[in-house]
Amino acid sequence: MSQSTLDDDDLLGEAASEIREDVEANMDAARSELPAAGDIWAVDAENTLGVLNSLKSSLDVGEADENLRDARKWFMVGERADAFEDPEELEEELDELAALIETVETAQGQVGELASTVPELRGELEDAGTGGTEEESDDEDADETESSEESDDEETEE
Repeated sequence: MSQSTLDDDDLLGEAASEIREDVEANMDAARSELPAAGDIWAVDAENTLGVLNSLKSSLDVGEADENLRDARKWFMVGERADAFEDPEELEEELDELAALIETVETAQGQVGELASTVPELRGELEDAGTGGTEEESDDEDADETESSEESDDEETEE
């Protein structure tokens, strides 16, 4: 069937299908850029800053914003051309996806702020003399254990 034999309705129907496919493909691409739930829950790090930096990295949305923008663009074209049977449902999906992306980006920003605050706080606490670092604390515990063992040995010799 050549294009010259297609009537306007066939062309419009084909265009509508292609537009919807583009909207859904861009939405799927945006979803695939979002972090997996397990990636933000399980973090492997040795300290608080490592945990925060790992979490911040796992909250990266990649190209999700750009994919969502493309989906909205094609949706708008299709909606104006009255190409969708259920534009309300599709628009609701787009809005939900936009809200999810925004939530992830907000969380990433909050984690980033905390990751920059924690080292500053640690330094301020050290400067204030409120306690040593974890390594210093471990060294003090080891010294106390050695002193205790030496005292026990002296008592045993008497």
